[in-house]
Amino acid sequence: MTLNLARRFSGASRELRLFAVASLVVGMAYSIVDSTFNNFLNDRFALTGFQRSFLEFPRELPGFLVVFVSALLWFLCSRRLGGVSMLLGAVGAILIGFASPSYGWMALWLFIYSMGQHLFMPIASTIGMELAHEGKTGQRLGQLNAIRNLAAILGSFLVALGFRFLHFTYQHTFTLATLGFVITAALLFSMQRQRVRAPTAFLKLHKEYRLYYALAVLYGSRKQLFITFAPWVLVTIFKQPTQILATLMTIGGVIGILFQPLLGWLIDHFGERLVLASEAVLLVFVCFGYGFARSLLPEGTAFLVVCACFLLDQMLMSVSMARSTYMKKIALDPADIQPALTAGVTIDHVFSISIALLGGVIWNTYGFQYVFLLGTLIATINFFVAMQVRLPQQAAPAPAIAD
Repeated sequence: MTLNLARRFSGASRELRLFAVASLVVGMAYSIVDSTFNNFLNDRFALTGFQRSFLEFPRELPGFLVVFVSALLWFLCSRRLGGVSMLLGAVGAILIGFASPSYGWMALWLFIYSMGQHLFMPIASTIGMELAHEGKTGQRLGQLNAIRNLAAILGSFLVALGFRFLHFTYQHTFTLATLGFVITAALLFSMQRQRVRAPTAFLKLHKEYRLYYALAVLYGSRKQLFITFAPWVLVTIFKQPTQILATLMTIGGVIGILFQPLLGWLIDHFGERLVLASEAVLLVFVCFGYGFARSLLPEGTAFLVVCACFLLDQMLMSVSMARSTYMKKIALDPADIQPALTAGVTIDHVFSISIALLGGVIWNTYGFQYVFLLGTLIATINFFVAMQVRLPQQAAPAPAIAD
């Protein structure tokens, strides 16, 4: 199997090889930061609950602003813009690690780091689809996502190994992450520059893409349930320690290495509508499990059900690639794809932040079960919206790109 992978890699186009390596390196860099950031905050600043929750503002605000920043940088092709995003990540990471004498300064550096991270989100999909065979876009995105899953596991393992045996400090981990971002930037800048045309959709929502925007709204709403409230159920309702959540994330990452390419294959062979609708149906059961397993089942069984829901939920987050491939297929102009994906990031962040606030009020006022009843409602709406997905008549295939 290893020889087969090595053979396929060596036979791939130069651009694909560069981006595959870039995906691996940046995945490790992000994982290193994610694995240490919360402990860094606790050890360095001993934050109050309000200070920690306030950090979500500088962390998520770039997700809202990314469409405007991308519009200002429209003259950069996706690969050059990706390089710029990596440099922002590098600057933010090194300053967080070495120039955070106070909470305020750290929040400013976090904003810079997060801007780079959010700029790269739509670019990763755009470049991946540019490097795909005609009709195998989902498969290519699945392969690249699997590489990033593997990288996340390697990055978190490196952190665990470093702190346990190599006397790592936070400066070490932020330096390693910064090095990863700089290497990724170099790889992206070394990719072939593409011709850039002035986009028409950065600051304009086109009615032809309204269904894609609706899917972005629902994804943003659904995403926050997993990011914020699913871990909170395990921690506060089932009283589980940190290592349980870390273990579940690791297991989910290992599963994702196999699941991501399979999901891409399913998108290519059965279409976005079936995949998106199936995700919505499964989310109904996931939300019901989160909210009511504890009241319907014995404590031990309920915990296992919620763990299963968490893993399934983590896998279903990958279905976002189906939204990207759908956008590519309905684009009236190829120049619209990256701006529309970027607008989707902004839209989903508006609603993810709103759902986080609303969900917190519902949790405190009525109980955690009602947060997941809201999730069930979102999943149901998502099903009916997904069933409206229709694709235009496909043009004749373009010449294939070597894989």
